[in-house]
Amino acid sequence: MPEQSNDYRVVVFGAGGVGKSSLVLRFVRGTFRECYIPTIEDTYRQVISCNKNVCTLQITDTTGSHQFPAMQRLSISKGHAFILVYSITSRQSLEELKPIYDIIREIKGDVDGIPIMLVGNKCDDPNREVSIQEGMEQSKFWSCAFLETSAKTNYNVKELFQDLLQLEKRRTMSLHLETKKTKSQKRREKLKGKCTVM
Repeated sequence: MPEQSNDYRVVVFGAGGVGKSSLVLRFVRGTFRECYIPTIEDTYRQVISCNKNVCTLQITDTTGSHQFPAMQRLSISKGHAFILVYSITSRQSLEELKPIYDIIREIKGDVDGIPIMLVGNKCDDPNREVSIQEGMEQSKFWSCAFLETSAKTNYNVKELFQDLLQLEKRRTMSLHLETKKTKSQKRREKLKGKCTVM
């Protein structure tokens, strides 16, 4: 039986140094750091709208190395949607996504209804090794969506998460942007019922 939760879990995979953490931090915090700090696993949360209710987008930023296969499999089994990131400056980083995609298929079975986005990051970098055409062809082969981004310039970062949520067919998902609310709106929201994170 699938677990009921107000969390919508997105898992971000990719080789070390492709900019997974930079994309997530740019989206969640609006920041960009120049230095590379390897990630073991980090989880970030963002408020989104789900079936017209407020719920939590839980983004798991995974390690770029293959040292933790059990952790990787657990992230896949709990994930609702997946972002597969490569750097357009590294053909090798695109190749490294292929076994990850195979594990997602193995664990999830039919991936037709699962939102998966192939992302070519660092598209601001002139030292391109992977063309847009190649990225699109790979996404067609995997029957998943495709987008090029730049965490550095904030190009297509919000669109990436927006498009990913729109791929979800079982629920109506959209980014819930924090805006200044009137007192009556705040009062109404308090009365809507509380969500708890399990």
